[in-house]
Amino acid sequence: MPVIARLVRPNTGSRIPEGTPNRPGDAAFGLLRARWTARGLELTGFARPDDVDTAHPGSAWTWLTLHRAEDEPPVHLCSRPRRLPEVTDDSAQPDHNHDWSGFTALIEPRRLRRGEEWLLGDWQIETTLFTRPRPTRLRRQYGTLAPHWCGSGEYPPARWVDHDVRLQPHFADGRLRLRLERPGVRLSHAAPEPDGLDLRGTAGHCPPGTVLRLRHRESDAVLDRPVARTGDTFAVHLPYRPFTADGRGTGELEHWDAELVHPDGSAEQLTLDERGGPVAGQHPLPGHPDRALYLKHLADGRLQFCVQPAAGYVERLAVRAGGFELTGHCPGGGPLELVLRHGGTAGEVRHPVDRDADGRFRVRLPATRTGSDGTALPLRKGIWEAELHPVDRPGPARPLIAAPAVIPALPAATQAGGKRILLQRRWHDTLLVDSTPVLTAGERSAWTQARQRTAGYPAARREPLREAVLYDVFGGRGYADSPRAVHAELARRGAPLEHLWVVDDAQAELPAGVRPVRIWSPEWYRALATSRYLVGNTHFPDFLRRRPGQVVVQTWHGSLLKRIAHDVDNPWLADHGYLEALDRETPQWSLLLSPSPFATPILRRAFRYAGEILEAGYPRGDVLARPDAAHAAAVRRRLGVPEGRRVVLYAPTWREDQQRGDGDGFRLDLRIDLDHARRTLGRDHVLLIRPHVHVREPLPGAGDGFLYDCGDFPDVQELLLIADVLVTDYSSIMFDFAITGRPVLFFTYDLEHYRDTLRGFYFDFEPEAPGPLLPTSAELLAALRDLADGGAALPAGYEERYRRFRATHCGLDDGGAARRVVDRMLELGRA
Repeated sequence: MPVIARLVRPNTGSRIPEGTPNRPGDAAFGLLRARWTARGLELTGFARPDDVDTAHPGSAWTWLTLHRAEDEPPVHLCSRPRRLPEVTDDSAQPDHNHDWSGFTALIEPRRLRRGEEWLLGDWQIETTLFTRPRPTRLRRQYGTLAPHWCGSGEYPPARWVDHDVRLQPHFADGRLRLRLERPGVRLSHAAPEPDGLDLRGTAGHCPPGTVLRLRHRESDAVLDRPVARTGDTFAVHLPYRPFTADGRGTGELEHWDAELVHPDGSAEQLTLDERGGPVAGQHPLPGHPDRALYLKHLADGRLQFCVQPAAGYVERLAVRAGGFELTGHCPGGGPLELVLRHGGTAGEVRHPVDRDADGRFRVRLPATRTGSDGTALPLRKGIWEAELHPVDRPGPARPLIAAPAVIPALPAATQAGGKRILLQRRWHDTLLVDSTPVLTAGERSAWTQARQRTAGYPAARREPLREAVLYDVFGGRGYADSPRAVHAELARRGAPLEHLWVVDDAQAELPAGVRPVRIWSPEWYRALATSRYLVGNTHFPDFLRRRPGQVVVQTWHGSLLKRIAHDVDNPWLADHGYLEALDRETPQWSLLLSPSPFATPILRRAFRYAGEILEAGYPRGDVLARPDAAHAAAVRRRLGVPEGRRVVLYAPTWREDQQRGDGDGFRLDLRIDLDHARRTLGRDHVLLIRPHVHVREPLPGAGDGFLYDCGDFPDVQELLLIADVLVTDYSSIMFDFAITGRPVLFFTYDLEHYRDTLRGFYFDFEPEAPGPLLPTSAELLAALRDLADGGAALPAGYEERYRRFRATHCGLDDGGAARRVVDRMLELGRA
């Protein structure tokens, strides 16, 4: 999520559930984790009032009460308080600290007996929260435990507490309950045969004529199989054929519910009993190599038969440095690869799978990703779906499913780049990866952030200024843009300064001598308050108050075609308090950079800025004004661009009206015909695509040797350094690339809409653009081919227009912008 210099709650990834509605005086209750110990079932959860601090031990007490029947005495459980800062974080409010709203309670099975008799049946669990809203008043609040979003907090584990008695915690209507039962039918064995499965188990009541009945949920078709009984055991042969007969077995997922039906019409469900070995699992369907019959161990202990695409059935899990090693079985032929897909950005990580002829596989599930520049970084925060995909052939994606023996080991944790990476489960047994935030729950909560803003930052402002520079590129995106050039100039001079760089989510690699500072962390607030120099290319936090002797340099991040700030008259930027926050921010700037005399009055007006503007050119342009061949060659090697290939860089801007359906980021809306591009350019070109940072969609087909997804490349200036031709639309990147004198083509398929409705322009773009405006993909690709074949430096007829454009907008780009900016910055610091 791009930081737009507002103090908003960071994207933390916390997913604690809500219990009862959180009205004034109410409380929220939830189950976070459940596990069996030698003594019993241990429940860890929270009971959080919405209007009282529970910040200290003893500020909240929680009791659990188990009820079975009205005429029986309840079972009371006194819990142990737990410090859980994630409860405060999840409350998403700045007014109360709930760190000690957590608790752990133990349910001992022996307490569900009367003498030697088990008290079978359903047990309700009521939670009572005791707090003191006033010193003289003890308040009770009641609720029930709601499920956590995944793992044992969503699907708590069961246990056989006697040879034939099972204790199953489960959720009904979103409320935690206990089922203490003596199952009548227990399935304990499933063995594959060439034509089907042999099932065996025990049944207390199985008269002659009993059948195993499977009901097809999608069609109500019924399959009956005879049951053979010997003593208290039963056996059933279940053929594979009915699962694919009459057109069945071809759907994405089909369910068969199972029960034993007796001659009198009574029925009993099948409970899995895996104490003697695994029963659940998947079995390939003959004649359907990519589909399987899955015996699924449901969260409530029951058995369900599913016909579905063959899955990666994980039977062993090992935690390795920087990842997880998974071993299991996946039917079907052909090579597979592991694909991790981020739920927010739609970014992907791919990893090879070792697989033998019998379908056994081993794969390393990484906790890191390798960017387009070859740098290994920890997985971005958030949820990553994990699937096995066929390689170089069509076929369904295959989820990773945890065998029952693996589930107790989840969540499994490893470390990468200072981040904790979890292998979790959802929907009881589906594996996923949760890359947790860099900030701890105690650091990132809205309560903590409000206090850092109102107390921590003001207190730090009373400390002496330190001779340090705090750099910020787009709220912690990485080492790039004009702040990078300013740092390089200060380092070249050997200035006696400490160099601090804002980093979000550990997603940046920094050079030696630069110390990372986690955005929103306590050290970030302190660095904002105590660093003599602040250098950023986008908005600073709106709580920032420049101190005497402190220098705040706003480099901004682009020259000006499309309108910005107060010059924009559309609802996308006028809403959400953006302009009001901007008016609070600009008086804190000491220095605003301008790339040209053309831009200076526009920046002053659009930002309503009354302070000093330095016309120096943008420091980030120095690398283009004085290109280094060795630097360019190194960038090509990092990207893997073959020698002799012509580089086309497509870098469009974003569209405010192209928001994704989930509200997270914007759509790519790629209008280039990629198949046509491969045919037209593929033999001697590569196409680098650099989506705008606000765009959150994958690039189909990237990585084929022609198409390169460079959305995560740290510094776009290095892409411009190696580009032979730039394709853009209305992005300010055109001004940077014009420094090189190389050709620019404009893909303007929505010119009228963008110009007249979305943004508007600062100059008459159509007659002044330094290259042709091409409205269709076919025209764009033809122009690229003509440029390569004709050998001309610029498109015919654009030489004079290009010269005028550079004179107007790039006149200061002589390679010395960083030097001029640093000179003035240090001068202000000494004043």
